[in-house]
Amino acid sequence: MNTIEQSPHGFEEQLLTDLKAHIVQRSETVPAARAVGHRIRFPRGWRLAGACGLAVALTAGVLVAQTMGLGDQPPPTASASEILRLAADAARQQPELTARPDQYVFTEALATIRERPDSGPYRTTRVQMWQSAGGVAHPQARYRPENEPNGWGELRVLRPIDPTDPRKDLDELPSPAYHGDLPTDPDRLLRYLREHPVDLHLPAGADEKAVYGSESMPYTTARSVLDGYVPPGALAALFELLAREPGAVVISGDVVDAAGRHGVAIRMPGVIGGNNDLIFDRNSHVYLGTRRSVVRDGRESPESAVARLRVAIVDRPGQLP
Repeated sequence: MNTIEQSPHGFEEQLLTDLKAHIVQRSETVPAARAVGHRIRFPRGWRLAGACGLAVALTAGVLVAQTMGLGDQPPPTASASEILRLAADAARQQPELTARPDQYVFTEALATIRERPDSGPYRTTRVQMWQSAGGVAHPQARYRPENEPNGWGELRVLRPIDPTDPRKDLDELPSPAYHGDLPTDPDRLLRYLREHPVDLHLPAGADEKAVYGSESMPYTTARSVLDGYVPPGALAALFELLAREPGAVVISGDVVDAAGRHGVAIRMPGVIGGNNDLIFDRNSHVYLGTRRSVVRDGRESPESAVARLRVAIVDRPGQLP
């Protein structure tokens, strides 16, 4: 793998745009007696990672209580760096998956997303995605509402969005979803990520040299790698590397991930206009998932939460493990 081109903005937004189209299409075909939602606004920086899922779509109040740390539990005594190092220890205990370049990384996940930026209900959708292990084909995915077990949509090919025109797709293939060649030593991983930054698709006129040469860029790239499959040794090195990033803080209170599991949230630095949190199991420190909130007029509002159900290696899109 020569470069890591899977943007933390482009790929996830393209995936969610396709998910949005699926939800809108279903809303347009439901009987008139059923409530029809508005179009969903999808946040930047969405990450497809985490663990097990919700049974029904969440209301705004429930998502606030579950994902924004509103609870009676005292704050964790460990620091963000200590929790990330414990997460590295947990990663080393995971079984390792191997994949050929012609195979696919299968991921099943849940995405709970708010329909409108500031108000309205949330929808929880189950996602099954097949990403090319070797980066030789476009990803494919299918979706269904979590409360409709037989509501699967058709398998769809996902193409990257043209950053200059979100309505257009590109033909460029993604980077490999199987990150089997990442270094397992944090210092070597830091050098590797510095030399192979994620493509941020910066707007015209941006100071690319300053952005890509910044001290925070390797950490941004590290978090983007979580979109694919990272073997246990490299995943442990990644969490150890994130433990060095200045500015990460532990969110106080009882945090519940999108799967309903109790955890601890680490708020990562460098997000403009909102917050991105990584969630770990409170006891085992296994990585559970992510959540995002936006900040407007000084008020924080939850916007999305994502949980991974399972990961496997399969031979073709549409194949289940």
